[in-house]
Amino acid sequence: MTEVVDKAKKAQKASHIMAEASTLQKNEALENIAQLLGNKAESIIQENSLDLDRLMEKEGYTKAFYDRLQLTTERIKDMAEGLRAIIALPDPVGEVTSMWRRPNGLQVGQVRVPLGVIGIIYEARPNVTIDAASLGLKSGNAVVLRGSSEAINSNKALVKILREGLKQADLPEDAVLLIEDVSRSAATELMQQNQYLDVLVPRGGAALIKTVVENATVPVLETGIGNCHTYVDSNADLNMALEIADNAKTHRPGVCNAMETLLVHQEIAASFLPQIIKRLEEKGVECRGCQITQKYVNSVKPAVEEDWKTEYLDLILAIKVVENFEEAIDHINTYGSGHSEAIVTSDYARGHAFLSRVNAAAVYINASTRFTDGFEFGLGAEMGISTQKLHARGPMGLTALTSTKYIIFGDGQIR
Repeated sequence: MTEVVDKAKKAQKASHIMAEASTLQKNEALENIAQLLGNKAESIIQENSLDLDRLMEKEGYTKAFYDRLQLTTERIKDMAEGLRAIIALPDPVGEVTSMWRRPNGLQVGQVRVPLGVIGIIYEARPNVTIDAASLGLKSGNAVVLRGSSEAINSNKALVKILREGLKQADLPEDAVLLIEDVSRSAATELMQQNQYLDVLVPRGGAALIKTVVENATVPVLETGIGNCHTYVDSNADLNMALEIADNAKTHRPGVCNAMETLLVHQEIAASFLPQIIKRLEEKGVECRGCQITQKYVNSVKPAVEEDWKTEYLDLILAIKVVENFEEAIDHINTYGSGHSEAIVTSDYARGHAFLSRVNAAAVYINASTRFTDGFEFGLGAEMGISTQKLHARGPMGLTALTSTKYIIFGDGQIR
């Protein structure tokens, strides 16, 4: 029996116990984990440093990739804070979402239940280990994690803590399992464990998501890439637009809710573009622009068709001057990935038209796309950000990790 099959079977067995666990017991486990993270932060960072050191010996990795992999005392504190935010949230399991009475006297309702066993395949983001596991546990599921080779030591350390926290709460340790075989064959095997897994969630870049969607026989909750746009309208507050665009691009360029393309209305391009480009270039951003953008700032490199389609996850930005609001909408709906889109405008009607016409999971008026995040939305954390429209869309919190079943109350009715 392979490691994948063995752990998938163990997770399924644990999921039956988790489905019946009380809210108090699940919250106790999460609090245990939060405390352990704080107590063992130094040892976690030591294991993380092994991954970082090994990464430095290899070529082809960007600073943004290194940033995603790195764990610091502050980031570990954030993980613990996220756990406590999840503890404070209502438990969705057992919630009766609706109930009605039929003419024959039957009472028919729907109640929320866990999905069962959730498999997560993800790249070098150790925070996902804690986020995914904690959401899965609070919603009564078991979780099988398969991270990347770059983060294997970090993930082992974090999963050890997760399992210890479960054990202290008298819950099955096997509700969280890590596939330590980081080969592609192990990942593919996990994608096809229909007998034991109920759903699969990929978290990472376009190549990873495409591989999972094409190879999985387990149902996939598809998370998407973030080719996110900010559109600065003709009547925008330019000081506000500077702050929003700067934050959206430079706060953490290696994450999926970072801005990849800046669209600017032609009427304010001459005044706005020199300011924003100077500010971004001072922070190390490489700007690639259309011909009109280059006319206003000659340091800008020429943009090609591929730039409008690209999720850089780096300090690179595509810039396009648009003739009007309609062109901005058309560009976003043509090249956007359905993740997060923003407009900066003082026109109320135009802002609301943007909300209704842009095809994305999260649409903003006068705010940075960097807020598309489970914690920032009050979900405690997120399993991922879904850009599909079935079952769940946007940051997937506790409710997205449940399904419903019908419950029927009768007093002897027959058909």
